[in-house]
Amino acid sequence: MYNRILIANRGEIALRIIRACKELGIETVAIFSEADRDAAYLKLADEAYCVGPAKSSQSYLKIDRVISAAEVGNVEAIHPGYGFLAENAEFNDICRSCNIDFIGPTPEAMAKLGDKNTARSMAREANVPVVPGSAGLIEDENEALKIAHEIGFPVLIKATAGGGGRGMRVAANDLVLKNALNQAQTEAGAAFGNAGVYIEKYVEHPRHVEVQVIADHHGNVVHLYERECSTQRRHQKLIEESPAPNLSQKTRDEICAAAVRMIKAADYQNAGTVEFIVDKDENFYFIEVNARIQVEHCVTEMVTGVDLIQAQIRVASGEPLPWKQEDIKLQGAAIECRINAEDADKNFMPCPGKINQLIVPGGPGVRFDSHVYSGYTVPPHYDSMIGKLIVHRNTREEAIRCMLRALDEIRTDGITTTANFHKKVLNHSAFAEGKIDTTFVERTWFS
Repeated sequence: MYNRILIANRGEIALRIIRACKELGIETVAIFSEADRDAAYLKLADEAYCVGPAKSSQSYLKIDRVISAAEVGNVEAIHPGYGFLAENAEFNDICRSCNIDFIGPTPEAMAKLGDKNTARSMAREANVPVVPGSAGLIEDENEALKIAHEIGFPVLIKATAGGGGRGMRVAANDLVLKNALNQAQTEAGAAFGNAGVYIEKYVEHPRHVEVQVIADHHGNVVHLYERECSTQRRHQKLIEESPAPNLSQKTRDEICAAAVRMIKAADYQNAGTVEFIVDKDENFYFIEVNARIQVEHCVTEMVTGVDLIQAQIRVASGEPLPWKQEDIKLQGAAIECRINAEDADKNFMPCPGKINQLIVPGGPGVRFDSHVYSGYTVPPHYDSMIGKLIVHRNTREEAIRCMLRALDEIRTDGITTTANFHKKVLNHSAFAEGKIDTTFVERTWFS
């Protein structure tokens, strides 16, 4: 087991990793930008080093400064968290070349899975269903038109690199396809430095269901069941839950087995998430693999009792998984609401500023993962998420009631958050009945 780990991240996930390390008896080295100099969690780390100014491109994304902090801190491993450098294969490779373990998959597996077109090919080879579409990247509009006519409109143009909805366009006819192809390639090139795109059949009103997996260095792979992530806006997740509502046990078994096949085929180690879309008939199709811990890992922890961050660290240090698949049981239902410093009534406009008073929800089954505190100033430079509110109860109906109660309790005086919008969603009959898809939020409130 490691003695010291550097956390190459900030905010909620940095605090989460510090806590996991403390329970394992591991010392931690934190990094921070000038904007995060007053972050309270830095006091919980054994050491902390400034890696640059507020702008992430000059601090948290600056590989040489992160590596320098790791070397000065005399660490044996780096945990990247999520975002920033978490899925950067070059950073992963540099860590290992400096004799510092990267708590995640190998650079080779990360690079392959980070390219969605390559990942789709790997899925086909592993007998994992993929959405009908192009076999490779689209070179020109004539090829795009040919494929679109073969699989039928509407089609979805997707960037092979990156995510978050960038480089993604829907086309319903030839004219729209020509314009959308150019727009997607331009956006993808600007956002990811890779203008490559591919085409697949557009599945209307799909559900977004993902499977948590973890694999060790001894050939063992287990899944920790699925998460429903369909409650989203503009491809950004708002609410996640486990297990997925209204998913048959047959489909649950099949989708989880497919995720394990995908991970084994990729020769993948550590925690990862295999993402799928599910249509109205419960046909499911592979989308991508997220080669890191996810924001919403907490709901899986609540329903399985597995500490995923500790599991990541143990696997990276060479320990075998302590469980077989039959040891992982689903217990109850968990829901997570991302509490963002945003005003939902103003098109989710970011609302950075000082939190004059913070009141944290509590009571049975309530967990609040957050780095903020009364008097904390939310900086404008980073993602607007200030915390994750998670509840766990025996049934989904009980979990919804518990979450509504917890959302009533939370107070962040001084800034506006998405808490009230979450209450609208949870009170909606479609959500209560589990009749949701990735267009539910926009159809209901923003159409």
